[in-house]
Amino acid sequence: MRLKLLAAPILAVSFILSALSAHSQTIAPYQAKGFPIVVGVGPSSFDPDWGNGRMWGGAAWADWYPRSLRPGLQGLGIEVEVRDISLDKHLQPGNADPQRSGQANTKEDTAGGGIIYNWRHFRRVQPYAKFIVSEGSVDFISSSLTYSHDTRMVMAPGGGLEYRMFGPLWARVDYEYQDWGTLLHETLTPSGFTFGVSYDFSPRVP
Repeated sequence: MRLKLLAAPILAVSFILSALSAHSQTIAPYQAKGFPIVVGVGPSSFDPDWGNGRMWGGAAWADWYPRSLRPGLQGLGIEVEVRDISLDKHLQPGNADPQRSGQANTKEDTAGGGIIYNWRHFRRVQPYAKFIVSEGSVDFISSSLTYSHDTRMVMAPGGGLEYRMFGPLWARVDYEYQDWGTLLHETLTPSGFTFGVSYDFSPRVP
């Protein structure tokens, strides 16, 4: 099952690498100097889809944009991302006991990677779309005394907007929808926003 889930991202990465080797003489003007890597960090606000109320955490990411791609493929890259959602747990309405709340023990962590496409048509504002496959770890409260933690593969489409503040510093607003599959007979689909700042190690101009 996991091999089937990984098929799409593996094919996408293979496509990028094939294009990279086939067009190694072509260097995009915005990547002619420096390192084609962007790194960033920021807080996340997520609906964990478990219990009652939104939760907070943090995320970090790194994007690699290959230097040698045809003009039509410029902006295509690979993103690596980690996220922890474990802050601001809420009680269910009318329940004053944290140990009996459906969200009191909730924690959702993901770490993985996938493809990203950054549309570099404008100089200061650049929208992007991505698809990430992660290893997910979730803690939760259930009626079982032995089953309150699970790990599984997480599929996450998403997208957002980057805005150049000055020089190599960019502000990012990111949305991600995660599919964790079935947990205790319920489909777990957390979603939320990450607000962060990233540093571009190479020039990025249209």
